[in-house]
Amino acid sequence: MADVVLTPPAVRRSGLSKNLRAMLREPKVLIGGGFILLLLLIAIFAPWLAPKDPLEQDLMLGTLPPAGYPGTEPGYWLGTDDLGRDVLSRVIYGTRIALTVAFVAAGLAALFGTVLGLIAGFYGGWADKVISRLVDIWMAFPPVLLSILLVAVLGSGIHSVIAAIVIIDWTRFCRVVRAETQAQAKMDYVVAARTIGFPRLHILIREILPNVAPVLIALVSLEMGIAVIVEAILSFVGLSVSSDTPTWGGMIAQGRQIIYQGWWVLVAPLVVLFATVLAFNQLGDGLRRALDPVMRR
Repeated sequence: MADVVLTPPAVRRSGLSKNLRAMLREPKVLIGGGFILLLLLIAIFAPWLAPKDPLEQDLMLGTLPPAGYPGTEPGYWLGTDDLGRDVLSRVIYGTRIALTVAFVAAGLAALFGTVLGLIAGFYGGWADKVISRLVDIWMAFPPVLLSILLVAVLGSGIHSVIAAIVIIDWTRFCRVVRAETQAQAKMDYVVAARTIGFPRLHILIREILPNVAPVLIALVSLEMGIAVIVEAILSFVGLSVSSDTPTWGGMIAQGRQIIYQGWWVLVAPLVVLFATVLAFNQLGDGLRRALDPVMRR
């Protein structure tokens, strides 16, 4: 009996291959994931893709309209802001900040929330009670106001923005993982593992976690879209990185002030922000459909 293996490696590989094929057949995964991949490439190769220095100012070229409009200048495809900075270059460099916050903050929030959710859902008892009460208390605070308060206390900067998002949004992962873990703990394969005498930690990591992973992956994708919005909000109110650093939220705040002189300064980052959040949401919804065996039928 000690040599019984509940989930052989071959079965795991077969399951991974099946999930991968299901994801590649889902249009939302291809469209949303393709757009996010494009943004990643833009962020990585920003120094080579940006036509101008995003910080270079030229007041003589202030509020130049985009290409195709009267009065534009060659090389300024999306025009300039009131300080003569190239809008396209600033949007491209703003992708770096947005995706850095999205991936790092969502990853850390998922890690912290998943660990607590697994403990609460599998072990139960006093651990579940303490973690559940902590989640209830944490979720009683308005998330946007709490994030602004945390960044104001921690100080501006990308590290503070990431910390604020992690501190707030770990509860989202904790509640979902806890519920999924409780459901998986009642399954026959977990009962069989306990009967055989597998250690609890082995059951939790090797048996339950892989079955919780599909829901977790979809939730991480949705959290990335939320992180992009939060970073944009904090940049809009001046609580993210320094004002000189190109961010979509900062550009939106600047464009709002000169909307009648240069509407493109507001529209360009707003469109990219909307498309990015929509892509993350579509990717998350597509992953949920592809990885959920019930919805896949």
